[in-house]
Amino acid sequence: MHTLSGQTVLALHAHPDDESIFTGLTLRRLADAGARVVLVMATGGDLGGSRLPLEPGETVPDRRRRELTDAAALLGVHRLVLLGHRDSGLPGGPGLRHPRALAAADPVALGRAVAEIVDAEGAGTVLHDDDAGIYGHPDHRAAHAAGAIACSLTGARGYRMTVDREHLALAARDRHLVHGAAHAAGVGYGRVTAEIAVAVGGGPAELAVKRAAMLAHASQIAPDAVDEAGFAAAYGYEWFLPGENTGGRARGGVLEALGNAHLLAGTR
Repeated sequence: MHTLSGQTVLALHAHPDDESIFTGLTLRRLADAGARVVLVMATGGDLGGSRLPLEPGETVPDRRRRELTDAAALLGVHRLVLLGHRDSGLPGGPGLRHPRALAAADPVALGRAVAEIVDAEGAGTVLHDDDAGIYGHPDHRAAHAAGAIACSLTGARGYRMTVDREHLALAARDRHLVHGAAHAAGVGYGRVTAEIAVAVGGGPAELAVKRAAMLAHASQIAPDAVDEAGFAAAYGYEWFLPGENTGGRARGGVLEALGNAHLLAGTR
């Protein structure tokens, strides 16, 4: 694997725990390869509730911020930036009308805010949601728009994160957290294998870190939801579409330097 010393990668996510679920392997492997990893979190996950009792005076965003800090440390994140927007909730829900809801934010202003961080960090690569928001969540769609605008403004190379629904149907049917999220929202999820350009995999050590980072979000993720025996089947790959400033092809970028594990990588 090539060294990525001198490279800076910015990952933009909608909610605390998204970074571990969808890019945990990727962030850890980037950091291990020498890249500077900047994690930008758009919301505090306010509407996620908590499966565990809160401390006296503690709010859900307080708990989720603490969990996010722990997960980011496990994943090798060098800088964590909180944009401070509010979780918008599921499509059609009342959270969309909140004045601080991410989905209600001006996408251009949001993209400019992310672009300022890209410029300040000298980031050459931005990871952000695909245009479908992975599973249609309004906040993921907003994060896609912000990431795309930031790439357009700065010239950074974009990768659009998603999941391979065909792979998951075969390897981990109904065992990935995206299945439950998509079911709750009443929407589809992910892309077919042929659409995906890059898959990042990991060995036992990276998988253990990813699982630990997911479990750091204890208010959201129960241990039995990510049982160790089936973890590699459900979470052993992370998938990306070619994004902005790639000429429509994802070759020669930092993620490919990690080793493209996608089934069709050699056919493009």
